[in-house]
Amino acid sequence: MVTGIFGQGIRKEALASALAPEVDAPSPSPSPSPATGGVRKRELGVPAMFIFGDSLVDNGNNNYLATFARADYYPYGIDFRTGPTGRFSNGYTMVDEIAKLLRLPLIPAYLEASAEQILHGINYASAAAGILDITGSNFVSRIPFNQQIRNFENTLEQMKSNSEAQEKVLSSLDRCIFFVGMGSNDYLNNYLMPNYPSRSQFSSHQYADYLVRHYTQQLTRLYKLGARKFVVAGIGVMGCIPSILAQSQSGRCSEQVNQLVLPFNANVKTMIGNLTSVLPASRFVYLDVRGMFLDILSNHSSYGFKVVDKGCCGIGRNRGQISCLPFQIPCENRKEYVFWDAFHPTEAVNIIMGKKAFSGDQRSAFPMNIQQLADL
Repeated sequence: MVTGIFGQGIRKEALASALAPEVDAPSPSPSPSPATGGVRKRELGVPAMFIFGDSLVDNGNNNYLATFARADYYPYGIDFRTGPTGRFSNGYTMVDEIAKLLRLPLIPAYLEASAEQILHGINYASAAAGILDITGSNFVSRIPFNQQIRNFENTLEQMKSNSEAQEKVLSSLDRCIFFVGMGSNDYLNNYLMPNYPSRSQFSSHQYADYLVRHYTQQLTRLYKLGARKFVVAGIGVMGCIPSILAQSQSGRCSEQVNQLVLPFNANVKTMIGNLTSVLPASRFVYLDVRGMFLDILSNHSSYGFKVVDKGCCGIGRNRGQISCLPFQIPCENRKEYVFWDAFHPTEAVNIIMGKKAFSGDQRSAFPMNIQQLADL
């Protein structure tokens, strides 16, 4: 049974709210889940972490959707202590490692969270989701960023009727961490897909501008709801994932795709600076996921990796033409692989990036790392 946020079973209206009909942006001209872990003493002054994003950080919300984008089957979770949870990894995601370093329990999925677990935060992320509501529609159901924010609003309303939540979370939202990682699907499952009009309507720079205009509005909405400490992740080295490698006979990274997303990352950095200056008491951290991933790929042997150009679980060229299928036998030496499947990194990479985001220098997190943000 799916546990509801403040009840024994999820209410039909709660699920309906989570999957409310999406309103696209105006067309442009041209029992508690064991996967969430136990409660740990919090010592860094961070009461809770709220997570918004896509499959890189989804930890189970898509399990409850009519969608092709799901990971609630073996061998996903093969190295997670409770097996498959809906994480698109063999084990931890990056935000799992960040939660651990913040001395929080693993943050529960919105559609699974119990009343006790909600006191430490909620994960609203959904595989195939994007900044734009239309992104990822090829997977059928998903929870776009706009709806994830509405789900957060719903959580806030429910907290008002819970005295413990009021005391421990609502009264200290300004000390909570808000992790946001969006944008990858707006390219992979929108701009780069032949059945979407975006590429014919926008140049790469125009599209990046269009995305970040919406992103700015969405982050401002979170600020108005009480968020003050933001961690915003950029897009990684998309042209080097097995799915893209598999499209080339040479098996080399696509510089065209890598260059395509650079304007988005540049715009996000500019956006963060602008928002910091206009939103009083706000603090923004930019995670340079691209830089972190390039470092891992370029210096893979020093990190203990041997395989950088194919998924541990997948089918076809670079094990990236078809992603990990139910009960497929994955590679045995998973700690030696950078990529778990056609799109996502292994737990080993996620842990490295989580640690860099938490305590790394400005090559990983700018203008400060998450530990420094937490201490403010």
